[in-house]
Amino acid sequence: MAARSSRRDFKGKLPARLTRRRNGAVSAQLTRDARPKSRRGVAQRNESLPFSPPEDWHEPTEAGNGYRVVVQSPGAGYRHVLSAKDVRERLADLPEFFLRDLEVVQFSRMTRKKQSLPCYGMQWGPALYLYPIDESLVEHFGRAPTPDIYNESRMYGGRWHELEGGAWSLTWSESAIRDFYLNNILIHELGHLLDERNTSYVDRERYAEWFATEFGYRRTGGADARRPKRKVRRRHHAL
Repeated sequence: MAARSSRRDFKGKLPARLTRRRNGAVSAQLTRDARPKSRRGVAQRNESLPFSPPEDWHEPTEAGNGYRVVVQSPGAGYRHVLSAKDVRERLADLPEFFLRDLEVVQFSRMTRKKQSLPCYGMQWGPALYLYPIDESLVEHFGRAPTPDIYNESRMYGGRWHELEGGAWSLTWSESAIRDFYLNNILIHELGHLLDERNTSYVDRERYAEWFATEFGYRRTGGADARRPKRKVRRRHHAL
């Protein structure tokens, strides 16, 4: 079968030491007939530029024996946000038929090549991939985030700061980044796996966004569950 190529580029997100450098386009051709349906990052996608995922391909078995979890070392200076137990417990809360085609959840390693194609997760064939984050929980960007990315990360507790020279940073707390991965990234990529109707990039993203909002954000309490708890001040009255 002829290989298909997926054309997406991520601009804006940079490792801390490369904040002011300009990422070059990475070009290669996929070696599998199935192509990645999502690379979910916080920077804009440019589909006019070539893209090839620097990722392991897991051949579908269609055995129906459930899924396995593959954990790779995150790489120096990076950490995985979740554990295999976290993922299994979260997916167990979903209807069983949502997982019928899922065969692998992989915690991928960070490499120099992937640093130029930063993202949080991806779905490719029967597998979902979760990517590590800077161990400081502070991400650096060479340009301002788009309004939808800015608002989405804030929904889960991310805090944006504008820096000098047009750069931006995104800071996460431990609880916020776990919430973001468990109830947004993981569920979003599962939505891509379940989407058998849409074929265009825009339509597939729209469906995955809806799926993550419905089965991730809203099913775990929505905005009410994520509002900071106010401290109760007790007033003492003189007798």
